[in-house]
Amino acid sequence: MNPASYGKKNGMWYASPGNQGWGSKPTSRKPSIMEADLGTLSTTSGSIKRSAGRVIRIINNLDHSVQCRVLLNLRTSQPFEEVLEDLGQVLKINGAKKMYTGTGQEVRSFSQLRNEFADVDTFYLATGTALIAGSPIRRSRSRPSVVAAAPVLPTEDVQKVPLRGARPRSKSRPRILYAPESEILRTNGEYTMLDIMKEDPTKVTIRGLRRTFYPPAHHAPADNTPPDKKLQLQWVHGYRGIDARRNLWVLPSGELLYYVAAVAILLDRDEDAQRHYIGHTEDIIMDIHPSRELVASGQKAGRDRKSQAHVRIWSTESLQTLYVFGMGELDMGVTAVAFSQLNGGSYILAVDSGRESILSVWQWQWGHLLGKVATLQEGLSGAAFHPLDDNLIITHGRGHLAFWHRRKDGFFERTDIVKQPSRSHVTSVQFEPDGDVITADSDGFITIYSVDSDGAYFVRTEFEAHTKGIGCLIMLGEGTLLSGGEKDRKIAAWDSLQNYKKIADTKLPESAGGVRTIYPQRPGRNDGNIYVGTTRNNILEGSLQRRFTQVVFGHGRQLWGLAAHPEDELFATAGHDKHIALWRKSKLIWTIQTGYECVSLAFHPFGTALAAGSTEGHLLVINCENGAVMLTLRVCGSPINCVAYNQEKIMNQALSLFEMISVGDMIAMGSQNGSIYLFRVSRDGFSYKKVNKIRGSQPLTHLDWSMDGNFVQTVTIDFDLLFWDAKSLSPERSPIAMKDVKWLSSNCTVGYLVAGMWSNRYYSNSNTIITTCSRSASQDMLISGDADGYIRLFRYPCMSPRAEFHEAKVYSGMVACGRFLYGDHTIVTVGGTDASLMLKWPPWRAPAQYEARYADYWSLRRSSKQSSTFVDSDSLEYQ
Repeated sequence: MNPASYGKKNGMWYASPGNQGWGSKPTSRKPSIMEADLGTLSTTSGSIKRSAGRVIRIINNLDHSVQCRVLLNLRTSQPFEEVLEDLGQVLKINGAKKMYTGTGQEVRSFSQLRNEFADVDTFYLATGTALIAGSPIRRSRSRPSVVAAAPVLPTEDVQKVPLRGARPRSKSRPRILYAPESEILRTNGEYTMLDIMKEDPTKVTIRGLRRTFYPPAHHAPADNTPPDKKLQLQWVHGYRGIDARRNLWVLPSGELLYYVAAVAILLDRDEDAQRHYIGHTEDIIMDIHPSRELVASGQKAGRDRKSQAHVRIWSTESLQTLYVFGMGELDMGVTAVAFSQLNGGSYILAVDSGRESILSVWQWQWGHLLGKVATLQEGLSGAAFHPLDDNLIITHGRGHLAFWHRRKDGFFERTDIVKQPSRSHVTSVQFEPDGDVITADSDGFITIYSVDSDGAYFVRTEFEAHTKGIGCLIMLGEGTLLSGGEKDRKIAAWDSLQNYKKIADTKLPESAGGVRTIYPQRPGRNDGNIYVGTTRNNILEGSLQRRFTQVVFGHGRQLWGLAAHPEDELFATAGHDKHIALWRKSKLIWTIQTGYECVSLAFHPFGTALAAGSTEGHLLVINCENGAVMLTLRVCGSPINCVAYNQEKIMNQALSLFEMISVGDMIAMGSQNGSIYLFRVSRDGFSYKKVNKIRGSQPLTHLDWSMDGNFVQTVTIDFDLLFWDAKSLSPERSPIAMKDVKWLSSNCTVGYLVAGMWSNRYYSNSNTIITTCSRSASQDMLISGDADGYIRLFRYPCMSPRAEFHEAKVYSGMVACGRFLYGDHTIVTVGGTDASLMLKWPPWRAPAQYEARYADYWSLRRSSKQSSTFVDSDSLEYQ
């Protein structure tokens, strides 16, 4: 047996020059192409076998002056057809599919290059069956018996084909390499493939799979510093009424106070302005102090240390955080929070949403825990102090109503009023002036509990007030009780002084939804004017004597569709509530209700038409002027997840800018079934004719058109980047061939120029999944949103995992979509499962006094990554 010519010893690879077993020296690095000889590639440890790599000359069949030598690795795992396409890019041939010898014989595999054509050094590339002039056509793959006369070549003669060559065994899977730059003939001063390969491909690991993205030949230089502009919250649209109660108040200043996701909003209707408290990072609940000047807000627990469950006390005047407590004591999050009434709000209670539903009472000015108890109640949804006894607490929920008396030693005595197996869900609790307890339940009944001489509670009266569930109760100052129905959409007034005789009632319109919460417009005044928060995320104003009008509009269910107008600061939204809305900054222009749940939107480049893709495979075309649905097309049977119009542009070399050739004459739709559907568009976006579809297999989530309108790139649900030829209606399978294509937008979340968003070294979660991104029109900024609710602003291009950014977190779930508005002054984001959340973030330049502080912040963050310690971002705040 012959000794091995290669092997591994002591963790080092060795090779013997004489094929005599283990060598005495470790192999050095593989030499670069610039060090390689044109004949045999030599290394310090020997030479690569001829079967492993060959230096051949390739010539453009249509222009013999375009040629070069390449080192072709015959052991590559890449298909032969893709190698031909890559070589065609070197010779400026789009779609090279054939390789021929000088005698006209077609080369169809690496095996032929190793064997039949082992001594042939020159080959011709062509797009089809066209051959070099004078070459006979030979299509047989068998060994030729007579070699045909070779044509006149531009550089050298072609050698004859041997009968058979050696066929050694393959031992590796290296990649294709290219010849020295000096051997490549350039034409018209354009770049060559060698220029491209000077920059290494980027490899990104997403969900455990490594993906490779190839660099374009020309792109803006990388700048890893954070952008000059920052993110500042300007406006929040919507209201959270779909799953929350007691979330609407009026402050002494007249401002409306409510919350959406992790943001507390203070709306000044007179000034048409909002203020925001953004001290939280996850979904919150709130309660207001008896003085209405302080607010307690508690959040649920997140995935990192910055998102622990806790409660914050903050001022409604200055928006400054006064006290924070509950860190480490609260586990899963805060289900209920409430101030005491009798002692001026010195106590506060919090209920943990963990398995044991622990109730804790705090003296919040000092952060002292006065006592806690495990309620062991899974369906607990609310709690409140008794207005006449700060040591008496009432908790309620599904099949649950209990009274808790806190003793001086901190222990609690429990009295169950309603308990399992009761099916009734106690939804709201109020109190009469004398201390009797009023409850409402999911069956539509109102129950009043009084206390007897022994201190025991009993049912004084009970009556049916609404059909099915009651959303809320509120006791007004003159003894009038208001109740709101979740199902029947009615608001009723009851006189508590006359045994709850009905005074009046009214019914909300169906589009508004059921009643979730009620609060008087002017607390302390008996004018009958109220604000109503609804189950469809709207806020209304009115009274039982007059009609209700809309104050705040929000989408009632999941919100996924978002599109920015191409010529104005307008944007459109669409969601599962079957509503499509058009907005201008803080104003709602129009909203329509369609028959379909829409998840994707796109404006026609002229801005006159709006295309919407539905979950049932329909395409809706809407007039942007008045919101009228002009056209409904059945495209497929699967959800249309992404929609985009093309804009064909070409580069004017004289002016160094892109000129528009055609605008919006084609629309592409990416479907859940993995296919791309193409329609011809005319009449400014109001006439559509199906062209064809390009079949795929993986669900598509994002889509971009190329500048020339010839290609489409898409991202699949598994974050694979796919390319499609819109002219030939076929997938493009070579990512290398597509790396120099210019893209009209950058909505696809993967790619070389956006790779820095993934696995960024400054993320608190290294496994962050990017769910949306968008490039500014000036192509200098990139916005991204992830599955943890973070919004980040990068410089564009963003190619390095060391790219720094500005970030904000106001979502607890994924960011569904983010876009720059016209002019790049404003960013709009929508929150997917945060149905009514839609935020606008105007980028602005940081003041000079903050620049040095922010530089210190990034230096601290870099050092924290190196030392594996945690740096709290709250220690450096920028308002």
